[in-house]
Amino acid sequence: MAFELPSLPYAANALADAGMCQETLELHHGKHHQAYVTALNGFVEKNEELAGKSLEEIIVLSHDSADMAPIFNNAGQHWNHILFWQNLAPNGGKIPTTLESKLTEDFGSVDAFKAAFKQAATTQFGSGWAWLVLNGEGKLVVTKTPNGSNPLAEGHGKTLLGLDVWEHAYYLDFRNRRPDYVSNYLDKLANYEFAEAVLKSA
Repeated sequence: MAFELPSLPYAANALADAGMCQETLELHHGKHHQAYVTALNGFVEKNEELAGKSLEEIIVLSHDSADMAPIFNNAGQHWNHILFWQNLAPNGGKIPTTLESKLTEDFGSVDAFKAAFKQAATTQFGSGWAWLVLNGEGKLVVTKTPNGSNPLAEGHGKTLLGLDVWEHAYYLDFRNRRPDYVSNYLDKLANYEFAEAVLKSA
């Protein structure tokens, strides 16, 4: 069965007041994400080894394989963006109590978590992602990955939040000011309720 572009969990203009305009969402979701899905389906059709495999299985199979790099890039970006749309909320930025306690326990404070996340997101050279993950020892940590890679592929742990720092994610709203985009995400857009639900389920 072919992979499909998921619908946004909010209207295309729902994040505008929080710093992500409708044009950004429409281009990012309808053009960029759709292109990854289309390309991935094309690869699956031509490769019997991928037939019937889940997105997660394809990512693990194609990771670190030079021959399968284009497959990995598009599968990874499909997975990353599925999570990304869930990581945004029209009334984001509010951290619920269970997650707040865990962030304070593992980072020292919420501000220290935000500083670590911003550092990862702004120092990822070129295109990539910043992540909040629950590692194998049950501790929340911040990490980053280049291009279309992700914590699933690299064994970092269970992903709670992922921020796209490819320029197409923020250029219309913030031009080249990636630090402002990251701060705006953490304070106004991040869906911490989603992150807490993942934490509780883990």
